[in-house]
Amino acid sequence: MATVAHLDFEKAIAEVEEQIDRLRHMAREKGLDVTGEMESLEGKLKSLQTETYENLDPIERVQVARHPRRPYTLDYLERIFTDFVELHGDRMYRDDESIVAGWARLDGESVMVIGHQKGRDMKENLQRNFGMPHPEGYRKALRLMKLAEKFGRPVFTMIDTPGAYPGLGAEERGQAEAIARNLREMAALTVPTISVIIGEGGSGGALAIGVTDRILMMENSVYSVISPEGCAAILWKSGSERDKAATALKLTAPDLNHLGVIDRIIKEPTGGAHADPDATAEALHGVLRETLDELKSLSPEELHEQRLEKYFAMGEWHPRS
Repeated sequence: MATVAHLDFEKAIAEVEEQIDRLRHMAREKGLDVTGEMESLEGKLKSLQTETYENLDPIERVQVARHPRRPYTLDYLERIFTDFVELHGDRMYRDDESIVAGWARLDGESVMVIGHQKGRDMKENLQRNFGMPHPEGYRKALRLMKLAEKFGRPVFTMIDTPGAYPGLGAEERGQAEAIARNLREMAALTVPTISVIIGEGGSGGALAIGVTDRILMMENSVYSVISPEGCAAILWKSGSERDKAATALKLTAPDLNHLGVIDRIIKEPTGGAHADPDATAEALHGVLRETLDELKSLSPEELHEQRLEKYFAMGEWHPRS
């Protein structure tokens, strides 16, 4: 069994996995038949994983969404799409590697795929800016959405960011304007658009590629206007209250599905998407195909009208009497 990082609430799971590893090592070294013991431990592991992951609280889902081995955009591109050709640059300043984008094929059909990309180690995270785009990343994304619209091709976006980069340079180059422009332009696209929150969906950094016809959400992803730590620091003046903040923010997939913010939850394997990326990608592939087929039956005018109705219907407001 490959060594993987474990979260705090996975300690019991980690202990059983270590027992399985030791037993396998012993069987190889001494040629022992440990079939019965292995079956017993594997059954225990499966039960522990099921029990643990069926009862996650909001802050634990946040931890799973941030898991360092969780599949990222490029992992799904490799498993779900074919013939990916990455396109670079915003044609104004530079290329932003925290967003990967380009043409690909879904079951042979040409589509545009755009997504946040984090790194697996410090070197790659510095290259990808920890998945936090500069305005150039959002301008690149919009340029390619418009390119897809020109050729009548669907747009898929994969959301996984703690938020847009808040640095001085990003603000000087128009971070807020780039996000706002994307919100407006995505609302008016005439081709089918589908977004999937695959990890973290953080505030405007997520929304800038998330105003789509359908919003899908992986079971253990999160989507919120602010991180639990940031919310706790503002409301309770202490980041240690992040558990309380995560619950109050209603940032989990079941919460957001109940509120009508998202359209569908994609179930993950027991143990989370990182436990079995191939099975996760297979499940996502099927939902993407089904959702795209549904949207392709609509005319550009119907897509636009339904998209506006979708977002106008979100939330509640009460006029003053």
